Amino acid sequence: MLRIEDITYNVEGRPLFEGASATIPTGHKVGLVGRNGAGKTTLFRLIRGELALEGGTITLPGRARIGGVAQEVPSSATSLLDTVLQADEERTSLLAEAEHAHDPHRIAEIQHRLSDIDAWSAEGRAASILSGLGFDAEAQKRPCSDFSGGWRMRVALAGVLFAQPDYLLLDEPTNYLDLEGALWLESYLQKYPHTVLIISHDRGLLNRAVQGILHLDDRKLTYWQGGYDQFARQVAERRAVLQAEAKKQEARRAHLQSFVDRFKAKASKAVQAQSRVKMLERMTTITAPEDAKKVVFTFPAPEELSPPIINMEGAAVGYGGPAVLKKLSLRIDQDDRIALLGRNGEGKSTLSKLLAGKLEVMEGKITRSSKLRIGYFAQHQVDELFIDETPLQHLQRLRPAEGQPRLRARLAGFGLMADQAETVVGRLSGGQKARLSLLLATIDAPHLLILDEPTNHLDIESREALVEALTEYSGAVILVSHDMHLLGLVADRLWLVKGGAVTPFTEDLEAYRRMLLAGDDVEKPVAKPVEKQKKASRDDMLALKAEVRKCEERLAKLNDMRDKLAKKLADPELYEAARIGELETWNKKYAEVMNGLDKAEALWLSAQEKLEGAVA
Repeated sequence: MLRIEDITYNVEGRPLFEGASATIPTGHKVGLVGRNGAGKTTLFRLIRGELALEGGTITLPGRARIGGVAQEVPSSATSLLDTVLQADEERTSLLAEAEHAHDPHRIAEIQHRLSDIDAWSAEGRAASILSGLGFDAEAQKRPCSDFSGGWRMRVALAGVLFAQPDYLLLDEPTNYLDLEGALWLESYLQKYPHTVLIISHDRGLLNRAVQGILHLDDRKLTYWQGGYDQFARQVAERRAVLQAEAKKQEARRAHLQSFVDRFKAKASKAVQAQSRVKMLERMTTITAPEDAKKVVFTFPAPEELSPPIINMEGAAVGYGGPAVLKKLSLRIDQDDRIALLGRNGEGKSTLSKLLAGKLEVMEGKITRSSKLRIGYFAQHQVDELFIDETPLQHLQRLRPAEGQPRLRARLAGFGLMADQAETVVGRLSGGQKARLSLLLATIDAPHLLILDEPTNHLDIESREALVEALTEYSGAVILVSHDMHLLGLVADRLWLVKGGAVTPFTEDLEAYRRMLLAGDDVEKPVAKPVEKQKKASRDDMLALKAEVRKCEERLAKLNDMRDKLAKKLADPELYEAARIGELETWNKKYAEVMNGLDKAEALWLSAQEKLEGAVA
């Protein structure tokens, strides 16, 4: 097992770890979480021995192999498959030795060891891993030099997965994967035979692929059993209890201090006053944990346009050669929230570029509203920021007539406060760069916002803030993302991009996930244009909307009851032995409310589906 005992480490005089300890059982899959800059990547480097501890110890089993993805594989003439096979250094070394060995005993030892490590099935295993990460059989034979840096990062990931180290350390591996690759990795890690530590902000991955959460906070490490949602609930409950205890202790301190102040000068009360002074001195201070800072995104609201804002009839699009997508009959209204599904290379980015006006149709027709403004965010745009300029200078170029207070307010609306506003982009974190790019994409209050992998480099709090901002945003959203949590909360329509066509995916995201993990090809629905059918009558629509409102009101009341009961259950006095009966009563009420919430949510989903069906 991995033992981290009382470690201390500083960076430029800033302590990252002070007496931090944790034990990771052998074979466990663990998510490492913490605020940006807390020291998660540094902990990985300490475990690998790349940095020297200033205090404490990190202990691993003898001869344990540690693996991780440090950088992309080099551009070379070696095929992808051979590159991955070479990642198992022992197998490569044994095969090379076997070609020249003459000693019968040594030859026998080599063959036995090759059999033990399952060397003869290696090519099949390597091909399977590459396939899961998006490389078909033809691509696996091509040289690494044929692929861009992002794709070579996938090859590096495939190599370390193939080598199967005893301790697999992965730092944000889904940042360079699409949805299909991320789901495959999630499934692979669940079955991985050794210990895994993964830094990730993907809630789905942290809920389904790990058995515990290692939380780095306030320079300490705490290990929690269960996935991320369970961890978040436990932390919130613990925070509530500590806040209640701190408040209670503060009142107790004030009471004791008041007695001392009143009677310390009176001889008749001197003994009692001195006794209370000692009680105050012995009292261990309970410090309530700080609430995480609220992260926000502030998208400017566009004016409403008449529907549709984009309409296509028999459109085809490509890059000068054969059409990548054809026979597109699509319609987008300003209230649409659409997620694009499909394997890498099928044309999701091509469709995004067509909608954004970055590509022209090769045939057919596309009509855009005359006043339509489009905001476009793609991950590569983060890399195209001017690294020698500050975020403030980026905005000044776009808004030369606006004063600095207004520009700084815009930056603050995306979590870039005074310090970051004056810091050159080259020194900003990946998350801060992504925030700046999102601000630049939305500064003109677009009616349509196209987001291609917007959550890369964003931490969990920032992702939740993005969900809130998109929920409140009054424009249309086209979303490509490997983050199923984001897709599930934002998208209300799913389009499948496959085989040169774009069609509605009529099932939900969970069904899509099951199909991909089962290895089934996603069946194309009966060909029909992705367009809204004839709308229901006005009276029908009013009745459906009224039912949705009624369900929402019921949910609001139940949520309010749940919050009040949770506050009640956070009271430390309730857990005293004399009040166990009362505690059981409140727990029963809480369970009843949660059961009611489940039913109310089901009714609301049903009503929402009927309403969406009427306008779809």
